[in-house]
Amino acid sequence: MKTALKLLFITLPLVFAGVAFLVYTVSNKPPPAQVPLAERSTAVRIIVAQEMNITPHASGFGLVDPARTYDAISQVSGTADYVNPLLKKGAILPAGAVLLRLSPTDFNLAIAQARANIRSAEARLAEISISETNQAAALALEKEALAIKTSDLERVERLFNGGTVSQASLDNSRAAHLAQRQKVLGLENALKLLPTQRAVQTEQIAVFVASLETATLNLERTELTLPFAARVAQVSVEVGQFVRSGLTTAKLDGVEAAEVAAQISVADLQALLRTTGTSTSALPMDPSAMNAVLQHLGLTATVNMELGGQTLSWPAVVDRISDTIDAKTGAIGVIVRVDNAYKSASPGNRPPLTKGMFVSVVLGAAPINGIVIPRSALRAGQILISDADNRLQLQDISPYLVQGDIALIRDNLPVGTRIVVSSPAVVMSGMLLDPVEDSTLMATLAALDTTADTTAEPSK
Repeated sequence: MKTALKLLFITLPLVFAGVAFLVYTVSNKPPPAQVPLAERSTAVRIIVAQEMNITPHASGFGLVDPARTYDAISQVSGTADYVNPLLKKGAILPAGAVLLRLSPTDFNLAIAQARANIRSAEARLAEISISETNQAAALALEKEALAIKTSDLERVERLFNGGTVSQASLDNSRAAHLAQRQKVLGLENALKLLPTQRAVQTEQIAVFVASLETATLNLERTELTLPFAARVAQVSVEVGQFVRSGLTTAKLDGVEAAEVAAQISVADLQALLRTTGTSTSALPMDPSAMNAVLQHLGLTATVNMELGGQTLSWPAVVDRISDTIDAKTGAIGVIVRVDNAYKSASPGNRPPLTKGMFVSVVLGAAPINGIVIPRSALRAGQILISDADNRLQLQDISPYLVQGDIALIRDNLPVGTRIVVSSPAVVMSGMLLDPVEDSTLMATLAALDTTADTTAEPSK
């Protein structure tokens, strides 16, 4: 009973009062404010296209090698009497320095023997000349005797025909005549052989003279001298050691110049050469032709090395192309030369370029002019542009040069064009933009303009 009374007099009135208040509130509430639809803009970063001078370059890495090396190879055998006390690994020797001297005893004996042989042969030649004179005189006498024997034989034959002398006397006269003829013939033959003997002896003298010259040359070869200033890389001889012919006694590296065979991508090298207006279609397959072309393009080269947090640089010249292309990396060796590799050194500040240093090489061509944009602004052959109405436009573009983090544009991009360099979440042609110029990026790009007046522009 009490519960029913509570429901009738307390709960139901409260419910009715709440419903009435809710109806009153809803019926008297003002309608919601109407918000008109509006296009929302997308915030993007932009740069304003400006012309700059950029130096095209291609880079690679390689090891330093001396431009000239010298192997001190002994051309004769002998005992080492003298070894330069400065011939030690790492030492630098001047041009003309005596490296090694072998014992000259054996070679002096060979010279003395060759001279003695020459004197003996010359004496024999003089003997032949005297013998020729003597035999000629003897031949004259024997011919006179032959004439007498001939007259005597004719007289005996007349007497024999007249029956005055016997057959025995005739035979004796004939025998004497034949014997005299044999003497004359023997002397004549001996005289005919003398010119041949003289020629043989003359040639023998020439052989002995050649032996003397060889012995003299071998004596000179006992002393090894350095043809150019060089640094000792290896020593394998000591005083008193027997040195065989053909043995390498020392190896030295020239200090006047150094070379670096930088491994550079063929594609990068082609792009660099293209900026000079040179056709490169056949060059990668013909290194000899590349040598001739590179030497006339006026390319610059710089050798850099990181040392103690600083970058050391040496000017270089492009010398030649190596004979092969790396099949794995597709890189080709471009050999650059650094003159005065040691003279430019400064103790404690700048080391010399020595064998085995790992360095980078940068090749540069003549500077070219164009619009420079970040490489990241290229999107599948297109760039995003903010037009005068802050609307997004997509423009096809073909960069003339892509280098590192930048791209150089030379066609279809006027100065002052606003280029979008950020990446909107949605890219739709004609969408509204809220462009903000990236002054920091512009300053970075402007810093690339470090060249002076441009040279003649290469054709594309």
